[in-house]
Amino acid sequence: MDLNLFWKNLVHVLQIQVAPISLAERGVSIVGGFLGIFLVIAISNATLGLNDASMLIASMGASAVLLFAAPHGVMAQPWSILGGHIVSALIGVCCALFIPDLFLAAAAAVAIAIGVMQLLGCLHPPGGATALVAVLGGDRVHELGFQFVLTPVMLNAATLLIVAFLFNNFFKWRRYPIAMMPPLRRSASKGHVPYKDISHADFVAALSEIDTFIDITEQDLLRIYDLVTRHEQNSRNNKPHN
Repeated sequence: MDLNLFWKNLVHVLQIQVAPISLAERGVSIVGGFLGIFLVIAISNATLGLNDASMLIASMGASAVLLFAAPHGVMAQPWSILGGHIVSALIGVCCALFIPDLFLAAAAAVAIAIGVMQLLGCLHPPGGATALVAVLGGDRVHELGFQFVLTPVMLNAATLLIVAFLFNNFFKWRRYPIAMMPPLRRSASKGHVPYKDISHADFVAALSEIDTFIDITEQDLLRIYDLVTRHEQNSRNNKPHN
């Protein structure tokens, strides 16, 4: 058996993440996640107590992965974090109040949250967990009613955002939110042909053909395209001529 071919096929089928990430980047992600979740635990403990807030903390932990390990992703941007959690919490509370059957209320909360997040442009996977917490979180969560949306959900989400803003911007290769990234400068390296003008309308048209959500910003797509064309041109220029 060709082990190299087997590995390549396995990577392709399972979509194993093989992108090279530096030790510095990994360390930054770890420290940022620690700081963000430490504060979330403190807030949740003060408002609900750790036992009742455990499911919500898990939801915020998922958000921390996006904020500190993939801060340039669409799902990690401020509106996705705030809107996703707040909208999902509100829907979850409504389902808990107005749907008597617990199973139906839980399923409806997640399903409706998905649809509304898509509609409002704030799709955030941990929001589905937040909607579940509002239904399955127990008596203490139910006693809070709509207060649950403000404290601890909105307060936790806002805390994570503040930590992400303050922490990520310490590092020049990270900027949060993505709108703070400097404009992409087209490479002027010798022999490099930069991309032609690509408008927002071009992206919208292309994405409408794909017809599914892609968690990458336009700016990062342009940056990747520019780096790929530069690398391809450099490889071509450095290739020995026969």
